[in-house]
Amino acid sequence: METKTTEIPNSDADRLKKNGNEIHVFHICTNESVPEVESKNATVEQQTLTPTKVYGRRWLMLLIFVLVSMMNAFQWIQFSIITSLLIKYYGVDSQTVNWTSLVYMVVYVPLIFPGAWVMDKMGLRVTLLIGSFGTAAGAWIKVFSVAPDRFYVALIGQTMAAISQVFILSVPPNIAATWFGSNQVSSACSIGVFGNQLGVALGFLLPPILVKDGTIDEIGNGLSLMFYIVAGVCTALLIAVIVGFQAKPPIPPSVARYSNTSSTESTNYSQSIKRILLNRDYVILLVTYGINVGAFYAMSTLLNQTVLLHFPGQEESAGQIGLTIVVCGMAGSVLGGIILDRTHKFKETTLAVYGLAVVGMVAYTFRFFNVELIAVTFVTAGAVGFFMTGYLPVGFEFAAELTYPEPEGTSSGLLNASAQVFGVVFTILGGWLLTDYGDLVCNGTLTLALLIGAIVTVFIRPKLRRQKAVNGFQ
Repeated sequence: METKTTEIPNSDADRLKKNGNEIHVFHICTNESVPEVESKNATVEQQTLTPTKVYGRRWLMLLIFVLVSMMNAFQWIQFSIITSLLIKYYGVDSQTVNWTSLVYMVVYVPLIFPGAWVMDKMGLRVTLLIGSFGTAAGAWIKVFSVAPDRFYVALIGQTMAAISQVFILSVPPNIAATWFGSNQVSSACSIGVFGNQLGVALGFLLPPILVKDGTIDEIGNGLSLMFYIVAGVCTALLIAVIVGFQAKPPIPPSVARYSNTSSTESTNYSQSIKRILLNRDYVILLVTYGINVGAFYAMSTLLNQTVLLHFPGQEESAGQIGLTIVVCGMAGSVLGGIILDRTHKFKETTLAVYGLAVVGMVAYTFRFFNVELIAVTFVTAGAVGFFMTGYLPVGFEFAAELTYPEPEGTSSGLLNASAQVFGVVFTILGGWLLTDYGDLVCNGTLTLALLIGAIVTVFIRPKLRRQKAVNGFQ
């Protein structure tokens, strides 16, 4: 095993000089590109000579991202949760309205590779600028869709927001690794995912409140109000990104980040993807993550239609059930991040969350056939949300562990692509089953898919490469 010494680039070295001596960073390389420590003496020397600093401004960077992600996610579900009203206003069918959600999934798949390339080559700031600009542009386009014959305009705006999602959805693990120390990286990632979940929660809650059933003009007025509010907030956040968001701190927050940065500076992007896709354990996670999150996407898209089958006229209740799903998921996400930071039991946590998601989905599937009470729906849907949505940051962090030192944006981007593919399949299949066979068959199929995903998760070998690198420097 060879040891090589790499100098910090001049711009950083000038800032890091002490008493006239330049500081050097030492990297240990193996055939698997996983940093290891050759001896305890080397470890002490590396820890002494490698400067790291965690900046207080990291929380501002995370907050800005969370809010941008929130507004993009809000637009994903804002139409589906009021499907019945859009059918009445625009004169379209339910499957057409479903495409306002499906477009988020469809455009992601072909754009994931250019999106990850932008993240890898141009950094966090440029990536988030593109994402926030597109999110605001999509919101403003929808302002002009308020007319019964302009559903196509709404879909154009939705497509613009969907394209912007490519530059937002994969950011959490990257911003966590770039700005946060090794003892906070999982928690920071879970907070980053929290932004997406918060947006979905508001997307469930607010549209039924802002857009009430009534005459065509009354529905149109509600849509106009909602679109203007969303466009205004998105514009304010775009300005915040331009003024306040920074790509990275002057000094990395951890030794592992030094190693990851230096090892990826000369990495060919296509080679990085190839190495990731040849990683057996990551590929298994890729499939199981896609099944879990894809099932959640389908369940969320079809929620309004499912609830109204049993409780007609309860559009606001459907939105509140969606809110319950996501709020519980937020709690699950934060708890999952804390557990990972404290235990580093990535496979065990992933498997436990996945298994409990299956149990929750079984309860949700059979809730209407045991007791026709909407309160039961709230409880079972909340259980599903806690574990299915709580799985998101756990999956991101497990992927980062399995693929280190490859860029986090690439590994998480591929996870999201898998989720979108499964989401499209499950939503289209679920919509057909819901229409022709009812919600028992629809949700039962999603439950079976989750069970298969939980079983396949068992075969992932927990090779925690990032933890191995971090522990080597401690």
